[in-house]
Amino acid sequence: MAENHSYPVRLSWSGSTGVGYDEYGRAHEVAPGDLPPFPMSSDPHFRGDPSLVNPEQLLVMSASSCQLLSFLAVAARSRLDVLDYVDNAEGLMPESSDPMWVTEIRLRPTVTLAPGSRLDRLERLVTLAHQQCFIANSLRSRITVDARFVIDGAEVARVQLTD
Repeated sequence: MAENHSYPVRLSWSGSTGVGYDEYGRAHEVAPGDLPPFPMSSDPHFRGDPSLVNPEQLLVMSASSCQLLSFLAVAARSRLDVLDYVDNAEGLMPESSDPMWVTEIRLRPTVTLAPGSRLDRLERLVTLAHQQCFIANSLRSRITVDARFVIDGAEVARVQLTD
């Protein structure tokens, strides 16, 4: 029998919208399961607190984290020694879309490999990791991956893919 996975989250906000759209506070707390809560707000363009994480950032962080974890798993199974992985990801949400939504998430990992690593399977591993990423499989946003591979500080390969 297949197991169902559940990801409980607690969210809390208090305040008053009676003061009008321009004035009510957007700050709230969210906690994944029984972990400590952390403060969030809306995007600063929508009157949120720029010093707090917003839901759109969490979406991009989730996609980036999932790609990382999926890639590390397929790399380990393939005996590819990954030493470092840094992603400068970005989500795009054009105001021209109606309704507004995050239309694209760009993942730009720089992956440092151990000297002597095989490079012939990198495209397959990036693709496989993306296909196995639960978050990417859950989104309608277009996801692009532009992965740079580095050994001893020099770029040795680049893999680009788009949903």
